[in-house]
Amino acid sequence: MNILEIIAKELELNIKNVEGAVKLLDEGATVPFIARYRKEATGAMTDEVLRKLDERLKYLRNLFQRKEEVIRLIEEQDKMTEELREKILSAESLARVEDLYRPYVKKKGTRASKAIENGFEPLARVIWEQEDLALVEKTLEELKSQLDFSKEEILQGAKDIVAEYISDDADIRQVLLKYIRFTGILQAEKGSEENDIYQDYFEYKDSLRTVLNHRILALNRGEEQKALKISIQVSEDGAMEIVLSKIVKNESFRELLNEIGRDAYKRLIFPSLEREVRRDLTERAQEDAIGLFAKNLEALIMQRPLKGKRILALDPGVRTGSKISILDEFGKYLANDLVYIAGFENRHKESEKKLLDLISKYKIDVVAIGNGTASRDNEKFVADLIKKHGLKISYTIVSEAGASIYSASKEGIEEFPDLDVTVRGAISIGRRLQDPLSELVKISPRHLGVGQYQHDLNEKRLDQALDYVVESCVNRVGVNINTASISLLKHVSGLSLSVAKNILEYRDKEGYFKNRKELKEIKGLGPKTYEMCAGFLRIIDGEEFLDSTAVHPESYKAAKALLALDYKTKSLKELEEATGLGSFTLKDVIEELEKPGRDIRDSLDEVFLKEGIVDIKDLKVGMELKGTVRNIVDFGAFVDVGLHSDGLIHVSKLSKKFIKHPLEVVKLGDKVDVEVIGIDLKRDRISLKMKGVD
Repeated sequence: MNILEIIAKELELNIKNVEGAVKLLDEGATVPFIARYRKEATGAMTDEVLRKLDERLKYLRNLFQRKEEVIRLIEEQDKMTEELREKILSAESLARVEDLYRPYVKKKGTRASKAIENGFEPLARVIWEQEDLALVEKTLEELKSQLDFSKEEILQGAKDIVAEYISDDADIRQVLLKYIRFTGILQAEKGSEENDIYQDYFEYKDSLRTVLNHRILALNRGEEQKALKISIQVSEDGAMEIVLSKIVKNESFRELLNEIGRDAYKRLIFPSLEREVRRDLTERAQEDAIGLFAKNLEALIMQRPLKGKRILALDPGVRTGSKISILDEFGKYLANDLVYIAGFENRHKESEKKLLDLISKYKIDVVAIGNGTASRDNEKFVADLIKKHGLKISYTIVSEAGASIYSASKEGIEEFPDLDVTVRGAISIGRRLQDPLSELVKISPRHLGVGQYQHDLNEKRLDQALDYVVESCVNRVGVNINTASISLLKHVSGLSLSVAKNILEYRDKEGYFKNRKELKEIKGLGPKTYEMCAGFLRIIDGEEFLDSTAVHPESYKAAKALLALDYKTKSLKELEEATGLGSFTLKDVIEELEKPGRDIRDSLDEVFLKEGIVDIKDLKVGMELKGTVRNIVDFGAFVDVGLHSDGLIHVSKLSKKFIKHPLEVVKLGDKVDVEVIGIDLKRDRISLKMKGVD
């Protein structure tokens, strides 16, 4: 099979659609553009499928290139056989190709290479070919007479060479690798450094087939800190049965080959395969953690915006008080102030009056409280204030993860150069409630508090996966070009950071964009870039109505024809013939015409607004509560039910049926009905289960 056929089979896709997608990718089209505007060519592949296809395409092209290179290198040594060529061509992974090439790599500094340099290889060939055991002694005597080495040195050198032959045999390595993966036990014991955090792993054992991904990462972390020693345990006798079954052709050589084979296995093969297995386990665990991080990030930044509400954002503090920022319904900064709540009982009356004045003066609808230090005290203060004065407002708790990083960042300083860093942090808290996507893209996803074991992950792979998520979300929602920040624009399909900066410079100089055609005036934004980005950039109240929709300029003529046709009275087939549009694009255009300016996030759950506080002392086992999923990890979901700390629903309590992972049932931001099953007052923790789950 060729590369495209392999991809079609692996991803269960139509070969024509794969061909269409690959052609577009090779022409420089972006994934968001292909997913949105080239559905006819791909059979409406999603962003996610296109990403998988693109990654697999790159891997397979690299694999096929390496196969050609390895074949050439072996042919140059005049050692290529048809059987070997077929094995290389049919190899399904780079690791397999490298194993097949291993015997032909010139080795330096090994025991075998030194023995070959000393002239011992003729004896090694006699042992390896196993024609006659008597030839071993005969060849040994001949070499003894020719070389300045003892018989013991010559024999040992020959054994070392044969051991390397065995170690280099790709088929032996392949079978042993399967054996280790199937029967191996991952074992941990106490390391050289004292660290009780890992005491649960001091006598740990688990099958390689069943070990959980988050445990793999925890074990790796303990090993890196020298608190744990990790190894893989496999039956050596079982492995030797495999080795001998592959190498013994003459029974009279079994005893000698058993000795050599055992040395090859223990000294060369097993250490190498152990590293490979552990590397694969780590890669699997990291990919799982990265996938979880990506899903949590998507759910976080795609939360429904709280539109049309004036916000009082409260960033709780202790010694320096709580910072206040006031935002109008469009996110425009209006004012800032300071109140003293946590640890300042003597100033509560003053703070109460100040909050009441601000709420009245700026017609506040919602108070956004950061969830950091002293959040609990601030929440109680606001809840009591609402109740005491009968205020017609509500409040909500907002994650402030990354707010301090934004407030001290270059972008934060450029956006609000005259404001204190603490005020910028409060603005970020309020704005991420009004428009999570627009605000959270200003902060590196690593700092948003939705990842698990992120410091244990491959940085390049993690950043790539998270960038994909942000790019996908930004383009699915679309960007108002006249209000967008550099952080949003740089994620728009086809736009580089430099072109995004040029857009802002043009906007600052010329004023608001009036139509999409103006994009062609931007320095560095050529025809291809225009094609990639135009449909994702919106112009509200501009000269062209269609510029406010997701309809691509290339389809404007067809869209206007639809409007002139009274399309609602026509069949899809008639409309396709009249407009020249494919069925997928036609449906998308009609949807945009019927719901211009729609925000796909408006169909998601509303923001969880509260008017009163829940105290853990008021809870009882069996009590039913409503909550919002705030974080998801491998072992469960953390739910905000209005307490200071989120409650945990263990994965076993999420569903009536067996599930392997919480993401099968919930995602970050979901509204859920839960029941209290455990209360720990000392640790301020509660255990929950989904309502109706036993």
